[in-house]
Amino acid sequence: MGMKSVSCALHLLPLFLLLPVTNGATLSIINRCSYTVWPAAVPVGGGVQLDPGKSWTIDMQSATRGSVWPRTGCSFDFENTGRGSCQTGDCGGILTCTSKGQSPLTLAEFNFGQGGMDVFDISLVDGFNVPMDLLPVPAKGQGEQGCSKGPHCTANITSQCPRELKAPGGCNNACTVFKQDSYCCNGSSTCKPTNYSRFFKRMCPEAYSYALDSSDTTFTCPSGTNYQVIFCPLVNISSLASPPAANPPMASRPAAIPPAPIATQLTHMNSSSFARRRVFAVILGSIGGLVVLVISITFFVYKLRTRQRQEMEEGDEEFGKLLGALTRFTFEQLQDATSQFRDKLGEGGFGSVFEGQFGEERIAVKRLDGAGQGKREFLAEVQTIGNIHHINLVRLIGFCAEKSHRLLVYEYMPKGSLDKWIYYQHDSSTAPLDWQTRRKIITHIAKGLSYLHEECMKRIAHLDVKPQNILLDENFNAKLSDFGLCKLIDRDKSQVVTRMRGTPGYLAPEWLTSQITEKADVYSFGVVVMEMISGRKNLDTSQSEESIHLITLLEEKVKSDELPDLIDKHSTDMQVHKQEVLDMMKLAMWCLQIDSKRRPQMSEVIKVLEGHMNAESKIDHNFVATSQTVFGIAENAGSSDPPQASYLSAPR
Repeated sequence: MGMKSVSCALHLLPLFLLLPVTNGATLSIINRCSYTVWPAAVPVGGGVQLDPGKSWTIDMQSATRGSVWPRTGCSFDFENTGRGSCQTGDCGGILTCTSKGQSPLTLAEFNFGQGGMDVFDISLVDGFNVPMDLLPVPAKGQGEQGCSKGPHCTANITSQCPRELKAPGGCNNACTVFKQDSYCCNGSSTCKPTNYSRFFKRMCPEAYSYALDSSDTTFTCPSGTNYQVIFCPLVNISSLASPPAANPPMASRPAAIPPAPIATQLTHMNSSSFARRRVFAVILGSIGGLVVLVISITFFVYKLRTRQRQEMEEGDEEFGKLLGALTRFTFEQLQDATSQFRDKLGEGGFGSVFEGQFGEERIAVKRLDGAGQGKREFLAEVQTIGNIHHINLVRLIGFCAEKSHRLLVYEYMPKGSLDKWIYYQHDSSTAPLDWQTRRKIITHIAKGLSYLHEECMKRIAHLDVKPQNILLDENFNAKLSDFGLCKLIDRDKSQVVTRMRGTPGYLAPEWLTSQITEKADVYSFGVVVMEMISGRKNLDTSQSEESIHLITLLEEKVKSDELPDLIDKHSTDMQVHKQEVLDMMKLAMWCLQIDSKRRPQMSEVIKVLEGHMNAESKIDHNFVATSQTVFGIAENAGSSDPPQASYLSAPR
């Protein structure tokens, strides 16, 4: 087994090498620890991940000489190197071990089928990391005849390990730490183990602990016997009460006493039964605590799963009542359509969007992240956009509500979201949008919002108008998307009271009071218009300190009559249409009024854009609220419920 002379375990094995060869054996490796163990075995090679309560069975050929050892505290780099590392034991690749590592470990050693006998032991020559049993399981009809029993090492040596021998995940043998014959007892047959070797022997009297250990640490069984290697075995109460007959001097010593000066140890050796009772009480207490913990966790998981199942069933009922001509997809269909969600188009607050192909149609699939997360937003989006149709709203094709899976299927918008086109990037090869394209996009946004606010049976406040939620087709026609935060407002109520939602930088000042109307969308629209005109983000930390906030900068420029400074300097076409751009800025400032009642309706915005009326000239040039003084809040506020399909108008 490639062990050094100072740690040559299985010291009796050469006696059997000249005898006839018989059958091999089966090793059942069982993990009863409360934590995961990664056992390894040679010469079969490799290993597995063994979770608590799990087992691993391997077949050993006849005339096999090898070992099994546990590793703990392991981590593996699956994506890059393919290698792993453990606190106890090394790995040559993921769970593939070619030899034992240098860290301390408890070792089950064996030589099967030599001369009709199996020889085996538990070795602590390399140190200790996990309590272990190596027990024979005689073949059917054989009984216990011929087996000398099996070794136990049930004590948790790590918790009692001397400070000098402590190591990550285990306890080193003194031989490997001090490298002196006096510690290893590797000199003459008359040498005696020193303090540290006695400690190992006292904790696990049946284990092979140092080079000239006595022969009673080696065990035998007839060939054909199968074996169990048990990590963290239950403590054998009878063995604690009565020491093994083969080792009366060692077994009479305390079972869980940390090393101390020699004089102190001699005193402790006379208090054996007290120490054993203390160990027994601690172990029973630990087992009892573990049982209570397992029962509590099991009950909690059961209640959690029951509640999730009820929520899913309720959700399925709600989805089953949805109106409109939406297609209900299975999760498997959408997996296939998106090639296992391979090509991500973007990511939002409630999920990621993937490109797909269903039949002849390209689709965009939004997958909500997390089981149960965003269910309210999901329902809002399905119920709202699934029952309204407008050329400037993204078309919802269908949805999937299967177990914990929540997905929305939209028409595919090849140019992506607006934010990819309006912000200047010095390393971009794409030319800035010309003025007419920007103007067309602004008009389309306004028409989509006007439809939501004024042409449905209930007013729909989008509440998250921003460039990331405005999508473009191949001809740069704009459509509003992402209705996860939308809210319905009764026509007989002037506002809806709701918790804050939306995206910082686009929120209207009235959010400070948590009382909002669809006019919050008008403010956000004004912010988006200014971003499109200036070619920069509303909040841009790459700018100088006084220019980080675009709307604050707008306040300063309009008051100092320097509005042209805000026009996108990277677009020659924008400079050519300077006057039209300035007129659009005036419309944006009308939308950015702090008092929501002084902002226009979106239908008025469209009239200005189409040349049927002029923008309001008497406006306040303060666009950023510094107090909660005036936000145009009316008296008849009321709360709103999630959108209902029956409140929505017929397709336009």
